[in-house]
Amino acid sequence: MSEALARILDAAAHGRFPPPDGSTTVVRQPSTRDAGVLAFTAHSVVFTDEDPRWVRDTLAAAPGDPLAATMNPHFLGALLARTGRHMNTIDLLTVAPALPGAPELELREIRDPGHPRVARAMQYRDEVRAWGAQGGVLILGRGVAGRWETAIEVTEEARGQGLGKRLARAARHLVPDTVVWAQQSPGNARSVRTFQAAGYRPVASEALLVAG
Repeated sequence: MSEALARILDAAAHGRFPPPDGSTTVVRQPSTRDAGVLAFTAHSVVFTDEDPRWVRDTLAAAPGDPLAATMNPHFLGALLARTGRHMNTIDLLTVAPALPGAPELELREIRDPGHPRVARAMQYRDEVRAWGAQGGVLILGRGVAGRWETAIEVTEEARGQGLGKRLARAARHLVPDTVVWAQQSPGNARSVRTFQAAGYRPVASEALLVAG
């Protein structure tokens, strides 16, 4: 496994970002499952096993602002076609430091691998664990480059009561690492607000290319 992306992510998690020089770094995929693009401030990282020269030539041909080329539909469409993958959306990538002690929220671990939320998470993450609360679910697992990621789900009836924030904060207590990552669709403003209220800070945008 290439460790280059893991080093970049670890640095960003601790406030050390790539230089904002308008350049693009191309690294190999950390696994056969994970390929995609990260866009930091004026610096992008493309993680793919495709020829780096093809990546740079395709970026150079993308219309519009060169600083936005890696997230331009022209480039992403070409990368998807070349790799035979698909993608769901461009996410906001956020991170928060772990917290000591147990979560304040009462949780019960979900051990059923057939649980719909668990089964979905296992398509994108390893070492998946899940917990349930009254009206919500919390997921932890190892995603891109082995980073620990969380995702939450709140039922319609339980919304508007601060449960999402408490679930997102609980993940910071449960993560077996120094930080925990989370992705939110920028259009899902409720989710973005929830994670930021729980102490997660934005570090990049991310487009994941899904195989199959």
